[in-house]
Amino acid sequence: MIRRITRLATVAIVGAAALMGPTATAAPAPVVKHCRLPAAGRPFTTATPAQERLDGARVTAAVDQLSVRMRLSVQVFRNDCLVAADPLDALTGTAHNNLWSVTKSVTSMLTGIAIGQGRLTLDAPIGRYLPTGPGWGDRAHRAITVRQLLTQTSGIDESILAEAATTGLDPSLPQEALAQPIKHAPGTHFEYSQLGPALLAYVVQRAVGENLATYAQRELFGPIGITRGSYLWLEDRSGTPYGYSNLFLTPTQLARLGLLMQDGGRWNGRQVVPAAYVDEVGRATATNGCYGLLFWTNAGTSCTGANIPAAQTVHRRMIPTAPSDAYEMNGTGGQLNVMIPSLHMTVTTTGYFGDRSPDPSILLGATPGDMQYTFFRTLMSAVEDVDVPDPGPYPGDPIDLDADPMNYLSPFVLRRDLLASPTCNVVVCNGTVPTKGLLDAVRALPGLA
Repeated sequence: MIRRITRLATVAIVGAAALMGPTATAAPAPVVKHCRLPAAGRPFTTATPAQERLDGARVTAAVDQLSVRMRLSVQVFRNDCLVAADPLDALTGTAHNNLWSVTKSVTSMLTGIAIGQGRLTLDAPIGRYLPTGPGWGDRAHRAITVRQLLTQTSGIDESILAEAATTGLDPSLPQEALAQPIKHAPGTHFEYSQLGPALLAYVVQRAVGENLATYAQRELFGPIGITRGSYLWLEDRSGTPYGYSNLFLTPTQLARLGLLMQDGGRWNGRQVVPAAYVDEVGRATATNGCYGLLFWTNAGTSCTGANIPAAQTVHRRMIPTAPSDAYEMNGTGGQLNVMIPSLHMTVTTTGYFGDRSPDPSILLGATPGDMQYTFFRTLMSAVEDVDVPDPGPYPGDPIDLDADPMNYLSPFVLRRDLLASPTCNVVVCNGTVPTKGLLDAVRALPGLA
């Protein structure tokens, strides 16, 4: 009797299901669009935010928030697709802009390429690659390693504006760097320097055996579609590109660099920057939790900024509203490529300042502040397929009013730039009046037209 009732109940259930139609199943997840990176002269492939599992209204809100922060351009990419941009980009996308300290990250990328080719060793003393003779460093300077230059822990004296004050007049940037005394034991203390990356650029140039800009065009820029003659990279008068600044690219060219790093150093399947080096650049270092290998990183929880008007340490991640694997190329005023590997997302923006914190270091862009915090808080709320925790509104940071000009405009550092050694000064260097860098700049200027 029980078995008969059970059979009748089963028949009833099956019949009811048939009358109701097919059994309901979960809707399939939408197919995410992946884009191919563009060849030289071609635009980025676009996708709607929905195609990239993003809430379109919130993406638009994030871009609008950032656009009013004195931005010249804003581009948001996911899965190599351009999903949003500031309307102003139609006018500014082809305008060249000094990337300032983003150039340091480019120097790092070239260092990684040279290491991958076996031409340079990360922990080698730089003396291995330097000329010998007067003006080329004593034993202590020559013992500084490539890694220490990459992590801004060389220990040489720095003064950020004094180091840059001689731009265009510099006879030999590496010799100017080697003229600065060592203030801290190399490898033990972070101090954001201009001349350290400039020295590194020369070291790489010597290691690869050719002008760094020539090497960069063949090994880095060319493979990702930045054509020869379409940009300007200033050199010192002896012909070494400024390793810390003065690379002039358009926002779309800048974005190509960010997308290359986002894709693990690959461009449409071609490995341009070694994958192992890409993995390394965004790791926190022992001396600064927010600094890697001439890239800023979100991996650590203690950030020390540049020494203008004073080096400030904030005890938080660089961008608390973004995932911890985010890292960035960052230039004065907010020239930014921010890469977030876990979301396969890249944000590129150019402009001048835009933070609203009362702290002078944040206002001047020397320490990441509220601009990135608020933008990424809104943008992360748009991500639909990954839960990114929200730490809440920007809480502010302690205010440091130290404005001592000796921090950033030391006359002693400036004097050593101008009179680096008995054999190299602002007029005569290494037995000649150097002019190569000036002539190269004149020849490159048409590329900015």
